[in-house]
Amino acid sequence: MNSKAQIVATIGPASENPEIFFSMVEHHMDVVRLNFSWGTLEEKVTQINLVRQAEKKIGRHIPVIQDLPGPRIQETSGHTYDASVVSSLTDTDKKYLKFGVEQGVDYIAVSFVGSEKDVILCRELIQSFGGKQKIIAKIERAVALKHLDKIIEAADVIMVARGDLGNEVPLEQIPFIQDKIIKKSKAAGKPVITATQMLLSMTENPTPTRAEVTDVANAILEGSDAVMLSEETASGKYPVEAVAIMEKIVLEAEKHLRGKVHFDVLT
Repeated sequence: MNSKAQIVATIGPASENPEIFFSMVEHHMDVVRLNFSWGTLEEKVTQINLVRQAEKKIGRHIPVIQDLPGPRIQETSGHTYDASVVSSLTDTDKKYLKFGVEQGVDYIAVSFVGSEKDVILCRELIQSFGGKQKIIAKIERAVALKHLDKIIEAADVIMVARGDLGNEVPLEQIPFIQDKIIKKSKAAGKPVITATQMLLSMTENPTPTRAEVTDVANAILEGSDAVMLSEETASGKYPVEAVAIMEKIVLEAEKHLRGKVHFDVLT
């Protein structure tokens, strides 16, 4: 039995080997995320081709998310973003966006969304490139919380991007902001993905912490339609195990949903 909620896994050096990738698919990875903050376009073409090969092998579509970097600024201890920009879509994003449309990705994830204007601009750009891709609005800035209702209305899918959001608001508020975003998204009929650091310890260890297991389960109980793996599968030592364990946690959590419904989030 497969979980109703979907598992999104980020592809990178740890998981672009065909054997590992196919094992992740077999362990119920539903959706692929390509992080355009890293790597070359040539590498992304190789990764997309890997997805297409897997689709033929298993006989089902595997949706691809193109995650744009936005006004990201890399620092030695991590990253931040350029808060002075008017739009979260940079010139580099626009170039990548055209590439994504040409490659036939399914979803465009807009990073550091400030307001619904960023989503509207992205949709206009997609159409100008001849595409029909759906838009995921990543909620990771404090200002986005002020425009949350309009962002939800403008986007097709919402992502609770807890990593950067944790740099914007006090960490102790994150669980309650997450719950609020999920509830508002579901009330508006929009699917929601919960992301970042869900099984982070599995970048180095074959099993997650008890706190991480609880975190993933709670995200499902709150109504998340998908949960996402980032470093765990992109650069971690145990990408297949991370997907397999996440599926087990999600399946167990879904036994306790008490009638709550998951949307078929990414198709």
